[in-house]
Order: sequence, then structure tokens, then C-alpha cells
Amino acid sequence: MIPIRTLLAAVTLATAGGVAASQVERMRAASNGERLFQQCSGCHSLDAREKKVGPSLKGLFHKHELANGKPADERSIRLKIRNGGDGMPAYERIFSAKDLDDLIFYLKSR
Repeated sequence: MIPIRTLLAAVTLATAGGVAASQVERMRAASNGERLFQQCSGCHSLDAREKKVGPSLKGLFHKHELANGKPADERSIRLKIRNGGDGMPAYERIFSAKDLDDLIFYLKSR
């Protein structure tokens, strides 16, 4: 039978490793999202005072609705990025599903 201390130590190490891996994944997603945002920055800024062709994306996930009247929720934002519209190009064939996840993760932090 496995001693309780050994079992607790193993669980602690496994959990700590999972937390560290999760932090690394979040850092990677944020970094990739920031890189991907460069493709958006020609039309969108992350500064609410800076005016560009498209609306500022500063605090996008804290807004009640998007410029097109749709709710500012993850579903609507994903659809807008994928399908474009209202002058915005579609990125469905440009961003992979993982890229889109990373971009959304990045925008949520802004």
C-alpha cells in the first residue's frame, strides 16, 4: 500500500505541474493573440481615444453591445471576426481555430 505522505506529495506535484503548464499556455495564448492583433491594428486600436476606420477594441468584452448592435459577447465577436461584414474583411480562412481562441483571449485582457 502507498503511504499517505507519498500519495499527497504526488498529488501536490501533479497539481503544481498542471498549474504551471496552464500559466505557460495562457502566456503563449496572450503572446500569439498580441501578434495576431497586429493584423487588426490597421483598422482597430486598443486606445479608446485613437480613431481609426474601425472601432476601438479597448474593453471590448466589457461593452454592452458591438457597433452593429449585436451583444458584445464571445459568440458575436467570434462570428464578426470569422465572417466580417460592415466593411470588415472575413478572417475565417486566415485565422485557425486556435488563432481565433488566442486572439479572443488577448482581447479579453484589454
